[in-house]
Parts: sequence; C-alpha cells; structure tokens
Amino acid sequence: MQHRIIVLGAGYTGAVAAGRLAKRLHRDDVALTLVNAEPDFVERVRMHQLAVGQDLRPRPFGEMLAGTGVELRLAKVTGVDVDRRAVSVVDADGGTGELEYDTLVYALGSGWNDQGVPGVAEHAHEIASRPGALRLRERLAGLDAGQPVLVVGGGLTGLEAATEIAEARPDLAVSLAVRGGLGDRLSDKGRGHLRKVLGGLGVTVHEHVAVTGVEADRVTTADGEAIPAAVTVWATGFAVHPIARATTLATTDTGQIVVDATMRSVSHPDVYAIGDAAMAMGPGDKPLRMSCASGTPGAWQAADAIAARLTGGKIPTTSIRYFNQCISLGRREGLIQYVTADDRAVNAALTGRLAALYKELVCKGAAWGVAHPTLGLPSRRRRVLREAARPAPAAEAAA
Repeated sequence: MQHRIIVLGAGYTGAVAAGRLAKRLHRDDVALTLVNAEPDFVERVRMHQLAVGQDLRPRPFGEMLAGTGVELRLAKVTGVDVDRRAVSVVDADGGTGELEYDTLVYALGSGWNDQGVPGVAEHAHEIASRPGALRLRERLAGLDAGQPVLVVGGGLTGLEAATEIAEARPDLAVSLAVRGGLGDRLSDKGRGHLRKVLGGLGVTVHEHVAVTGVEADRVTTADGEAIPAAVTVWATGFAVHPIARATTLATTDTGQIVVDATMRSVSHPDVYAIGDAAMAMGPGDKPLRMSCASGTPGAWQAADAIAARLTGGKIPTTSIRYFNQCISLGRREGLIQYVTADDRAVNAALTGRLAALYKELVCKGAAWGVAHPTLGLPSRRRRVLREAARPAPAAEAAA
C-alpha cells in the first residue's frame, strides 16, 4: 500500500514541502496530494506591489508541479479530524469530500489580524491575501489627488505598504501609524535610512500611537486623536487559520500548532506543521516569527524529517536561524538589516539601491524555490525501506 501524504495549503511552505517530498520519496511508495483553494501560486511577499497597480507574473500550479508526481486537489479545507486522520474539503464545483492520510503536513498559513479593534473589519483594507490586495488596488485607483491614506502597523508589511503607495502615488497624502518608535527593532543605521526614505517620499509618521477605532474617513487613537484616512491599510500582524484550534492538536492560545525541532506535532506524530501555522522554537529558545525566513527552512526540515522517518534515514537536526531582515522601500530603495541567529539587529545594514536589488533577488529566489524545491538534493529518488505503509506509532515521536 502507498503511504498517503497530504499537504494542506500551497503557499511558500506547503508548495516547497510537497515538491521536496516528491524528490525525497519514490512515487511507487507514496501518494502525495497538495490541497489548495487556488490554481495559481500567490507571491504573498509582493501583495503591496499588486495593491498599487503592478502586475505579477502568473504561476499556475499545473505547470509548477508537472512531472513531480504531486497530485493537486483544488479545494478549500473545511476541517481536520486528526484522530480519524481525515481532512474535509469543498471542491471548486461546490462538492464535498474527505481525504484520508497517513502523514499530514499542515501549511494553511495565516491571514490578517484585526486585533479586535472596532471598525477594522468594516472599513480597513488588508494586503495579506490576493483578494485583499486587489480590493485595495481598486480603492486606491479611485482616489483623487490629495486624499489621505493611512497605513497602520510599523512591521515589515506596514513599512513596505506605506513606501510602495507613496512612491506609486506621490499625489496622495500617505501617513504611517506605529505603536512604538519607527523602526525600533532596527539598528541605528537602519532607522536612519528608514527615516530618510520616508521623509523623501513625503510620508508622515505618527509614532507611539495606538489605534483604537477605524471609521470610513478616519481612525481614532487611544489619546483621543483623530487621523484622517480616506483609506486605512491595516498591517498589524497576522492571525493563523482557525482550523487547527478546532482539532485535538496541541496548539498555542493563538491557534498555532506546537511542534518539535523537526516540525512534528508534539501531540500527534503523524502531523507536521510548517510556516505561520507552526509554533517552533528557534535560537535563544525564542519562537520563530511568521515569515518566509522561518517558513521555508521549516518546510525543508519537515520534508526531510518525514522522508528520513519513512526510509530509515538520518533525521535532520540543523536548527533554523536568521541572517537578515529584507525590506523593500518602494522600487528604488531598500533596507537589509543584518541580525543575529535569534533575529536581533546588529550594526551592519545594507541600504539604498543595492538593498532594493538584494530584496528583489530574495523575492525572485523564493518564488523560484517553490518551482524548484529540490535544489541541492540528490537526483535519485529513495525507495521506502521500512515497512512504512502507515506512520510510526506515537511512541516513536521522540525518535
């Protein structure tokens, strides 16, 4: 019998994991299914570009998975029963079904997080998804010169959104609201360059501001200030897909699946979680942040661990670490902040046009890695050596 591996979600991590598993394992021994609601790969790290009117290259999974042996199931996941080892789906035509698995790779990722702030869901825009970016694109295109656009959130997503909008639409009054200080997790050099770029683009920065409400034409803050906003872009972090929390998997309070160093669930050894859906510990015993910088190495780790356990190979032990934070500041400027293994900024930073080119290469490399997830792997597909038509018993979870 073939060992049934199902990968849920075809973002960066899910697609990479599926392709890497296809290379690691022999298709006669493994039935590998990738479940995703959309037929095309979405470059999530470019949604701010899509929002300002730039067109992105189509990347259909039919082409990307051709010849790999991975079966694509176009369907929306509606539930996971980890005790029965079954996934409930609704297909593109509205039909329902159930998929049984022996090993599950959970990579459903995350969406925007309204943080429970009143008015966000009704009035704010998000760029955590393609539909959200397209809605914002249409709204921005309809704005007249001089109208105010406010981006809320001082993380990487907020910085990229504010600078992209300001560069693409210099006729708009773009502002940025951050809860702390601008770039307070960057080095002195990084913060200085960030202020210089924002100033050059005419972006007004509101620091140490907590937004407590969003209306159609403004936001209100904790100190009673009203900031005008014909459009509010909400970029205050991500919330994971709610399905995992509804299962018997061990999850955090935020719904992330708790995993070990091989991305294997600590409660269900036949389940692996990768990307934003996983709570994995990194260097310094700190949780890995939601990002491609965490998710892609985690996908490699999970795929290699699954293959090793099925074939009797060596289980990977290399820990995931960070090297830099890459921030695009429009199409002509960028900031590469170098960091320690546990993601703390160091003095070194790359800025300017060279940093923008570096970030562009990172984005292209991430998309290329989805289509070519086997870089550096041996060309020979390995046959399953164990009697592994079913996953190892729970007692082997500590192996």
